[in-house]
Amino acid sequence: GSTPSCESNCELPEELRDRIVARHRSGQGYKKIPAALKVPKRTVASIILKWKTFGMTRTLPRAGRPAKLNYRGRRALVREVKKNPKITVADLQRCSREMGKSCRNSTITAALHQSGLYGRVARRKPLLSARHMKARMKDSKM
Repeated sequence: GSTPSCESNCELPEELRDRIVARHRSGQGYKKIPAALKVPKRTVASIILKWKTFGMTRTLPRAGRPAKLNYRGRRALVREVKKNPKITVADLQRCSREMGKSCRNSTITAALHQSGLYGRVARRKPLLSARHMKARMKDSKM
């Protein structure tokens, strides 16, 4: 459907939701309302269901703190890390500040963890001593 310019989960304005309910009460069907108001059928159905259950179309308060970084911000961080895997969190913080989103190191780390990126250091290989190198050369010459 044609969605207004916003992130993946966007809310409809309250007056539009009220209009949907008004049309429903006046006896319009679940096919006519979405066609008239250019809103997906599923959205219309869920708005009407909410109105039947709670008797209102107002947005109720949600649990939990809203995320500081949205989906786009998180993807931008992932892009930076893929471009340069050795980048530090402090550098990423500077990057995000330039993009207009200032957030703490822990926020950035958590966002990258959500995207499946973790800081790992490769295991150190043991150093070969002179004696070991000699033995290896002897083996390879045989």
